[in-house]
Amino acid sequence: MACPAARFTPAADAIGLRVPAELTRQPPPSVPAPAPGPGDSAAPSAQDTGSGRQGQAVELGRLVPPSGNLWVARQQIWLGPAMTGRTVRLWAGLTQVHVLLDGHRIKTLPSRLAARDLARLTAAGARPAGPPPLPPASGDVTEVDRTVNASGNVSLGDRIISAGLPLAGQRVTLRLDGPVVHVLASGVVARTVACPVPPEARPRLRGARPGTPEPPRLPEPLTVTRRVSVRGSVMVGGKKIQVGLSHARKTVQVTVGPDTYQVTVEPGITVTAARTISRDIRRHKASNYG
Repeated sequence: MACPAARFTPAADAIGLRVPAELTRQPPPSVPAPAPGPGDSAAPSAQDTGSGRQGQAVELGRLVPPSGNLWVARQQIWLGPAMTGRTVRLWAGLTQVHVLLDGHRIKTLPSRLAARDLARLTAAGARPAGPPPLPPASGDVTEVDRTVNASGNVSLGDRIISAGLPLAGQRVTLRLDGPVVHVLASGVVARTVACPVPPEARPRLRGARPGTPEPPRLPEPLTVTRRVSVRGSVMVGGKKIQVGLSHARKTVQVTVGPDTYQVTVEPGITVTAARTISRDIRRHKASNYG
């Protein structure tokens, strides 16, 4: 029994497809480029011009939404609900983003923008930016401002630095100078610790700026009083200093220096001990027991 497919046979001659002449693709005519003259310089192409401007910082204005959370391309900027409805000016680059209000810089944070993000902002109406409102940090000394939390700590990049409980709630300046960090309160060194941030990452810290060339001011020597115990020792800043059994139950003055303790027992009698522990001294007066 023959299958239905066997009843169909191909046509003897296939119908050809005729393409009109006006639809035939013709190569574009080649026009020779004029040779540049001896005094003419080669003009850069549009692609070269565009590539030279990639990554250029831009300036734009934004209205703060009711949430206080502002987005610019992939960059999130938290300004808080108190800024709702206010227009801020943004200086956006590849390394930092500055937020300005009425011409004053109110916030600086590391940039998460890429060159293509800046190009899109330029195409959307952003204009090329002028010089940054905060000069980039350079050299070996970098300064940033931080607020000490209730635990006496401050954040520096992804690290935590102990500034001391006496500075809780205060605004301090962190001076990154080589391998150390000086914690400055009102321009005076309050503490010096090892710097956990490598030099190449310091310019990208939030609010980083060049440090002043003048060295920070050292604090005045701290003088506290202690009562010598029956065993002839005093305790200052977590360090036990042996004064002598002959001076038991006497009240002495201890001058706290950056590296030493000087215990003045009597006029002309002074005991000096090395300060090996950097601990806050919270008690300044002698106890009634000992």
